[in-house]
Amino acid sequence: MADNRGAPVLGLRERKKLRTRATLIDAAVGLCDRQGFDGTTVDQIAAIADVSPRTFSRYFATKDAIALALIDEVLNHTAAQLARQPADIDHFEAMRRAYIAMAEATKTAPVGGFTSARLLQILRIVVTSSALRHAAIEYRANPVDAVVAQRMGTTVDDRRVKLVAAVWGGLLMTALQDATRDLTDAVSITVDDLIDAFEATYTDFVGQIAPLRQLV
Repeated sequence: MADNRGAPVLGLRERKKLRTRATLIDAAVGLCDRQGFDGTTVDQIAAIADVSPRTFSRYFATKDAIALALIDEVLNHTAAQLARQPADIDHFEAMRRAYIAMAEATKTAPVGGFTSARLLQILRIVVTSSALRHAAIEYRANPVDAVVAQRMGTTVDDRRVKLVAAVWGGLLMTALQDATRDLTDAVSITVDDLIDAFEATYTDFVGQIAPLRQLV
């Protein structure tokens, strides 16, 4: 069955599964933001979500899997913005515009959507865990990588896509760590603070690679 726009209409069971998955993710965000990812257990997340640990395992194989779902929440919104960028601009510049557009969009997102508060929660969780910082930049053909591959006219297995992802991941993590250098002030960071740190890091990055581009 489909709605009047041609989109498939989910059945009751599918809608219930999506709600349970979203509830687990929301529970993980709240707990991990308060007590850190490393200090949060699957049992705690399941208890907040009012499900059993066994039910949790039906949706996420491990605690790390739910963390990747949080990271993918950011990447999905960024990928949508990247797909809107002109095909004739540099891939790095396209990603710069996409990440800024994603961050700016959170300021006007409706309650329950991908808001500034949600973005900042996820980033605080990532920056306070060395495991998550590694996971955030590890290449796994995420939604942003898929759009980069499309822009290049290739696949996510292409070495060039992996190189762009590696460089970009380092840039993002440098900006994030710069913005949250003093973790005691992490709760006071705003989206504008993140954008400023990102823009400053990107400017330094462009300055470093400019001589290389001249040699090509």
